[in-house]
Amino acid sequence: MALKTFLAVVQTGNLNKAADIVNVTQSTVTARLDALDSELGQALLVRSRKGAQLTKAGFAFQRHAELMVRTWEQGRKAVGLPSGYSGMVSLAVHDDLWAGLGERWIDLAQSEQADIAFEAWPGEHGDSGRWLNSGLVDAAITLAPVTGDDITCCELTQDRLVQVSSAPRSAMEWDENYIFVDLGADFRRQHSLAWPTDNTARIAFGSSAWALDYLLRKGGSAYLPWRMSEPHVAGGRLHVVQKVPEISRAVYFNCRRASAQEHPWLEHVHKTI
Repeated sequence: MALKTFLAVVQTGNLNKAADIVNVTQSTVTARLDALDSELGQALLVRSRKGAQLTKAGFAFQRHAELMVRTWEQGRKAVGLPSGYSGMVSLAVHDDLWAGLGERWIDLAQSEQADIAFEAWPGEHGDSGRWLNSGLVDAAITLAPVTGDDITCCELTQDRLVQVSSAPRSAMEWDENYIFVDLGADFRRQHSLAWPTDNTARIAFGSSAWALDYLLRKGGSAYLPWRMSEPHVAGGRLHVVQKVPEISRAVYFNCRRASAQEHPWLEHVHKTI
């Protein structure tokens, strides 16, 4: 519980808020943090009335704490599987790849493997790599290949990125209501080649879901994954900008060899997406 408490403080930056998350008093939070500091011989947090910030030692310890907590949770779930399930498979998915890709993978896997329980975790590329190589997840859907001695990787699909607008229009030199969505390094490279302009978007997002929500509420135009914008185009709320080049980015499916040996279907279920 001390590790969970430490991570709750890191997440919130506040001992009171962390106490609410782990459902204990602030004095208990303080006691657990003191015990961790004593055990490790280092102060993990700088604590003050304004909140709590990681020390250099705390920053180094954070990822190990995350791994230990996740390992414990996996072990707890493995021995507590509901009746009728023979195992559990964990999937890490980049936040921007859940809609239409991660959710479809889960649906297909569930339809093929009725006796397997599933869990899905959001994670950036670095998170997915650590979790795969440490065995905390069995597979991951990412925007770049994950490397490791026990990891296999293949291209899952090409993600279509289409410029859509809240009002019908064709290509124009610059739309003052253009929303820049950071869809990864490959997208940024292709975008700069397709649109070599000195203009800067007034607003930018690092999440397609956030950008789509903003576009539907406020209007404008943006490049978005077609899997997310297509229903809104079909419903007339968004429109494909005419005479504008599409951009695509590669999406990868990564799997632990040990997991594929235990669950051979992992090597082919992604091919049906």
